[in-house]
Amino acid sequence: MTHEIIMAGFGGQGIMLIGTLLTYAGMKEGKKVSWLPSYGPEMRGGTANCAVVVSDEEIASPVVTEPTSCIVMNGPSFVKFHKAVVPGGLLVLNSSLVKVDDYRGDIRVLKIPANEVAREIGSEKVANMVCLGALVEAISCVPLESVIRSLKDVIHERHHDLLPMNEEALRKGASLVRAGV
Repeated sequence: MTHEIIMAGFGGQGIMLIGTLLTYAGMKEGKKVSWLPSYGPEMRGGTANCAVVVSDEEIASPVVTEPTSCIVMNGPSFVKFHKAVVPGGLLVLNSSLVKVDDYRGDIRVLKIPANEVAREIGSEKVANMVCLGALVEAISCVPLESVIRSLKDVIHERHHDLLPMNEEALRKGASLVRAGV
């Protein structure tokens, strides 16, 4: 199976980090993977998105124009990407920042209050991990445990004290999906 995923938000929300993390987890599982970043002109606060492909087969192109799944962390990303998700696909949205109730009827929408959940865990900086945990649980592209094992490979060693918080955020996102969010 091939999962073509777009992850999008403001610069500084950790979009590239979760894209890289999912890519590493895919590699650990022996999948074919690609990661293609795209930045707005600003360093922080501008737009950022990345395309991740996780597949059992060779990947023809890293460019994703019709994602099977999408994580949107903010309103502008919702506007830009929600229409691109293929019918039957998944949209994981950070309902803390995306205040929209008009969704397409042909896709599955998971409204994840990522900022609130992250704040309860200890820092809004792990809102990205909450959404990634939800995505991984919902589409089963890789086991959540592979994502968690990949944290130490992706997060710089000087920040390894934050690994438990990131793991908790991933697990909480997955548990929200299991609970039927």
